[in-house]
Amino acid sequence: MKIHADALLFDNDGTLVSSLESVYRCWSRWAQEYGITAEEFAAVELHGRPAAEIAADLLPPEKIAEAVARIEELEVSDVAGGVVLLPGTRELLESLPADRWAVVTSATRALGEARLAEVGLRPGLVIAADDITRGKPDPEPFLLAADKLGVDPARCVVFEDAPAGLQAGRAAGMKTVALTTTHQASELSAGLADVVVKDLSAVSAQATEGGVEIVIAD
Repeated sequence: MKIHADALLFDNDGTLVSSLESVYRCWSRWAQEYGITAEEFAAVELHGRPAAEIAADLLPPEKIAEAVARIEELEVSDVAGGVVLLPGTRELLESLPADRWAVVTSATRALGEARLAEVGLRPGLVIAADDITRGKPDPEPFLLAADKLGVDPARCVVFEDAPAGLQAGRAAGMKTVALTTTHQASELSAGLADVVVKDLSAVSAQATEGGVEIVIAD
């Protein structure tokens, strides 16, 4: 399958890198510190959402700012040795012109850039939780990335592993590619993804005049 695009927009954790063990280790400690029960914690979707929105689901408004600062502290301190590249990431990104791709993460800038740096990735553009007012599944993060790159949202392809991110890409009017790195294909395909792949090793790309040709293996 071939897709012609002007830009590729990648979620970070679960798409380019994995820090899943670190995420659950840090959030579990955070939940204990704030007296959140295991049942309350289990009922909240963690993946692909900004920390402020997760905290707002679990804590009263007056505690959110402090709680978000605390989880960022825990996660940033846990980055060393807690992040690994997922298959196909480096090969795909190295094939792309720097101005034809961006990382769109629900993490804060400090955390997102720390995770990227840990595996030697330095994107030209990172859209983080600090940059937006509404996180995924709202389309704002992806629309901002398209605007910063100077491309038509309809000519962008989103790569995501979480339903919230795929919903955001779809709402932005972009093509969506789902990765089954953290969710089952059945959770990602129903109206959310144009294509479902195991990971980025199934994707290759070549720069063309004014764009990128993406090839997705069957």
